[in-house]
Amino acid sequence: MVKRTTLARLAVALLVVVLLFLLYTNGLSRNPPGFYVDESGVAYNAYLIAHTGAGEFGARYPLFFQFYTGGFTQWANPTQIYLLSILFFFIKPSILAARIFSAAWIFAACLLLGFLAKQISGRKRIGIIVAAIALLTPWLFEVSRLVLETFCYPAAVVLFLLAVHYAQRKEKWEWRNVLAIAGTLALLTYTYSIGRLLGMLMAFGLVIFATNYERFIGVLKTWAAYVVTLIPLLIFKSSHPGVLTQRFYLISYIKPESTWREIVPMFIRRYLEDFSLISLLIDGDGNPRHHVPGSLGSFLIGAFILVVIGLVVVIVRHWREPWWRFVLYGMLVSVIPGSLTGDQFHSLRMIAYPVFLLVLTIPALEFLLERLFVVQTEHDAARTLSQFARRSILAILLLASALQAIYFQKVFRREGPQRDFYFDVDYKILYDEAVAQPNKPIYLVDGVNGPVYMHGLWYAAVEGRDRADFIHLDEGKRAPASTIVISSEETCFNCQIIHKSGLYVLYRQF
Repeated sequence: MVKRTTLARLAVALLVVVLLFLLYTNGLSRNPPGFYVDESGVAYNAYLIAHTGAGEFGARYPLFFQFYTGGFTQWANPTQIYLLSILFFFIKPSILAARIFSAAWIFAACLLLGFLAKQISGRKRIGIIVAAIALLTPWLFEVSRLVLETFCYPAAVVLFLLAVHYAQRKEKWEWRNVLAIAGTLALLTYTYSIGRLLGMLMAFGLVIFATNYERFIGVLKTWAAYVVTLIPLLIFKSSHPGVLTQRFYLISYIKPESTWREIVPMFIRRYLEDFSLISLLIDGDGNPRHHVPGSLGSFLIGAFILVVIGLVVVIVRHWREPWWRFVLYGMLVSVIPGSLTGDQFHSLRMIAYPVFLLVLTIPALEFLLERLFVVQTEHDAARTLSQFARRSILAILLLASALQAIYFQKVFRREGPQRDFYFDVDYKILYDEAVAQPNKPIYLVDGVNGPVYMHGLWYAAVEGRDRADFIHLDEGKRAPASTIVISSEETCFNCQIIHKSGLYVLYRQF
């Protein structure tokens, strides 16, 4: 009978999760519209790995993937590409499949956050509330719609925190704890470019747990195991000098010739800008690809008030506990990767930050849901009033969060599909016209508006077209006479323009 009851509860829980995921992914086929070029790069390389075992430029099972050519060259991290390649090994590649896969990872991260909250507090109710807030958080929800390097980073952060939380309960870290922490640190490092810094910062922060000799040895073992996971990265860096830092120098105010006198004041300013409450709660990321304008901030105001309460509770009640000091440390350093670049409040580069904010809601929920045991004294009425006040505050904050989440979803679903420019919708229009022409092959040319040849290769893979029908021309080369060209050039020479849309042009070369 007990077994049947347990199975029934599991079935109900599974059904609830499935229904929530269907609701979470509702509208994903049309919002965002189109596919951004970096998304095409991730998806196309995943498709190639699934079917050929090599990336776009021929390297078999590479550690890092080259994207694009010439001045647009970038190197992408492996985790998302290999994970997505597993999906494409079993099903036909498509934009919708890739977006659902991305959403599933963020959805799982939100549920894992709830599980972490349950482990920390020991209360299922708090786990459910944290998971619900995470699912409603605009920051995570919007990242779940993007097939970029960020889509499984929140899950990596939560897995790391789970590994650390389990280990910190013990006076002596066993090897399974050491390997779990080192493994999740490696996941942080190889999953997104910010992780090469954030992973090391998180590893350094483990010294907070070295409160006695046994713990200190555990931290040293963890560092040693983590260093072993960095050997492939160091080998790649030595054999490909400069390739992993070239994009950083492109997007950062830090250049090889920069001096500390220039870097430090700029970093302090950028660091404080990324902690801006206006950006966090009112405006959000200024890039419409990352955040729909007019939908308020990237984090729920009611949830942030819970974060503030949680911060006060940690300082007053839990400051002696290494775990909570580590969470505060993580919150402070998770902003650093974004602060090293020129873009203010770049939500993708700060993607670990909302995870730590959500963890800080746990002590607030513990405080507001604290059971005040009634005893027969003159303080009974005051205790009852205090408990009622706490419950009332929590109810108001959760209601406010729910109302803001409804407002965000309304704006997101109304305005999100209008972001054609930011998701390269115009390219697909010209691509469809190009493949309808009898001329083959189709030439793909990159101009000042980006390495959009990647779109042509990805759409060809989605539609099952012959790769030989699409030729990407190197910079400075022109297509042969009487051929069809899709380009991101501002104009073309000695050509007949067939259609121009947005940043792209379809023409016949003379």
